[in-house]
Amino acid sequence: MSQEVKDFFSTYTDFVTKVTSDPSIDLDELKKRFDEIETQSSIKTPRLLTAALGLGSETGEFVEIVKKMVLQGKPASEDNIFHMKRELGDIMWYWTTACASLGLDPYEVINENQKKLEARYGEKFEVDRSEVRKEGDL
Repeated sequence: MSQEVKDFFSTYTDFVTKVTSDPSIDLDELKKRFDEIETQSSIKTPRLLTAALGLGSETGEFVEIVKKMVLQGKPASEDNIFHMKRELGDIMWYWTTACASLGLDPYEVINENQKKLEARYGEKFEVDRSEVRKEGDL
């Protein structure tokens, strides 16, 4: 590797460190942030972290199967459908953990999602409503 490339990565690494939050790089700051969140709210930070990491990884596993099936010729076989079914079950487990960590009723989360999408789309999906949202439509 050339010195120029090494210097670039060194400079970029320094930049990344400067723009990274303290809880992201210091364990004591992370612990303090966990305590602040739990003191200021009813959120259970260990469960929330478990849910967030699990949702990301399990969703990635599901996406990997779909990618291989759609883009790489993996068969749409019963075995692969079963594999996706199991990954969806893992996603549900972590989704439920997220609801529990936030003190949310899973049924209320689903109902709120339905209301949000009904307000956005009405009776039918339209691309414009997907891309150009009203103020406050998250």
